Formats: sequence, structure tokens, C-alpha cells
Amino acid sequence: MRAARYHSYGTPDVLVVEDAPEPHAGENSIRIAVRATSVNQIDVFLRAGQLAQVLPLDLPAVPGMDAAGVVDEVGPGVTDTEVGDVVFGLGGGVSDTTAEFAVLTAWSAVPEQWTMAQAAAAGLAGAAAATAIEALGDLEGATVLIEGASGAVGNAAAAFALAAGATVIGTGRPRSFPNLVAMGVLPTTYGPGLAERVAALAPNGVDAALHAAPAPSDSLPDIVAIVGNAARVVTVLGSQEAAQLGATSVAARHDSALLRDAAALGRAGLWAPRVAHEFPLADIIDAHTAAESGNGKVIVTQP
Repeated sequence: MRAARYHSYGTPDVLVVEDAPEPHAGENSIRIAVRATSVNQIDVFLRAGQLAQVLPLDLPAVPGMDAAGVVDEVGPGVTDTEVGDVVFGLGGGVSDTTAEFAVLTAWSAVPEQWTMAQAAAAGLAGAAAATAIEALGDLEGATVLIEGASGAVGNAAAAFALAAGATVIGTGRPRSFPNLVAMGVLPTTYGPGLAERVAALAPNGVDAALHAAPAPSDSLPDIVAIVGNAARVVTVLGSQEAAQLGATSVAARHDSALLRDAAALGRAGLWAPRVAHEFPLADIIDAHTAAESGNGKVIVTQP
């Protein structure tokens, strides 16, 4: 099969498209013919070698943690999915989905409302958001601050929190405000003066918060101060800092139930993953270069 790979850590230029061994579905997993893969922030960090001490990869490595496509193999133990289903989900390893075929260990059917590119953008972001909101517990009637509500994880988390009955204040760049307002989020900018801006939007205070701003971000201490209770703050970044402050750090669980919950939001019209750029597999270097710029979600597509 054709796959994007890198044989050494480095800049996007280390990426090549070449022949690679095909993966096959094992127990409780499926294989898809990939139609689209997202480039997540962690994919950029892994390729650059910034996580080599904590998440070392066997090189050459295929980038990508999530994908969408058509099921073409069903492994033993899988009873709710069959060949021909259109699904999105999470890969079987740390990095392995930007290829013609990928094995998924958690997945869900793609909502009819989403394009294949949107479905590819929903896997890791949806699972991380669902994990984070789950960690915050019952949000009915609560006021929740989401730092980074215009990003992939934050936007999904905002949809989950709103569906749970919360009032959501979300930070982002001004250009993202129309999308946030359309969702039902109260938008504000991030940066100095956040506490005052949040107080103006929530004079009775904030009950909980999710820190989902793109790395690097130094706002977690401010978020904890705004909430006034570190136990009610969850972050998807910086586990060491979270531990020092008393906040909770979470990572996306590979759980099909979480992805089905994310898909349910899509079917209900409550969440549509935002895609800023699409590149064909042949332009994988350009895709990773665009992802490094931080200007919106990047998707790699295949016929």
C-alpha cells in the first residue's frame, strides 16, 4: 500500500509517500480503506521528535492517529460493523493512519450530515472532548469555561457541554466568534484580562473549566484561579503542570462509545467538525507545514 512515512524525526521535509506493509484487522478491530486522515497537533510533535522520550516510535513511522473510510476487514470479536460500512475512528497504535489502509480500534458510523473530511477530523478531537467533559461530571445548569473553544477539541467539548445543559463561555480568536455564537457559546478572546472578561459574561462565577488551548499555552493557572477550585478544572495538555496545580489531566480514551456519542451530536446538528485545509496524500509535506502554522484543522484526503 501507499503510505506517508518518516525515517527520522525532523521538519515536514522528512515525510515521504512510499510503499509500506499493509496492516490487517486483529481481534476487536477493523480495517478501513482510508478516505481521509486528520493532522493533529500531537502528530506534528511526534514527527518532530519532541515526544521521543515519552512516546518513542519504531521508525519508519506512519503519521496519524485517526481516520475515516470504508470498512474492508472485520476482525474476530466485532459484531456491530461489517464490510462496506462508512466509519471514523482511532488507529490501533500511537501513529499509523495516514495510508491507503488503517486499522481502527475504536470507531463509529459517520453521520450523514458530515463530509468525509469532517469525519476524519472528529476521531481524536471527539474522543478527547468526550473524555474531558465526562471527567467534569454532571454539568446540568453549570457555567463552564472552555479555553480554546474554537480549536478541534475545544469546539467538540463545547458541543458536549451544551448538550449536557451547561452555559458555555469559550475563548478563541475573533474570527471564530460567529461559529461559536451559532453553536450557543458565549465567546471571548483569550490572553491578559481573561478573568475580567469572563466575570462580565458570568457575574455569578464559573463552575468548571476545560483547558484545551493549543500548545504551548500558559493559561492553565489563570483558568484555575477563575474557577477557584482546581478540582473542577480539566486539561488535555500539560499533565505535570496540572498535577502541580491540582487540576485533572486527561487524554482521549480509545472507546467506541465516546465516538458514538460524538457522532450523535453530529446527527442532532449540534456539532460539525471544522476543516480549514485539505491536501492529497501526495502533498503530505504541505499538509504538515500547514498544520504547524496553527491556522485551522488540516485533513489529508485520498480517492
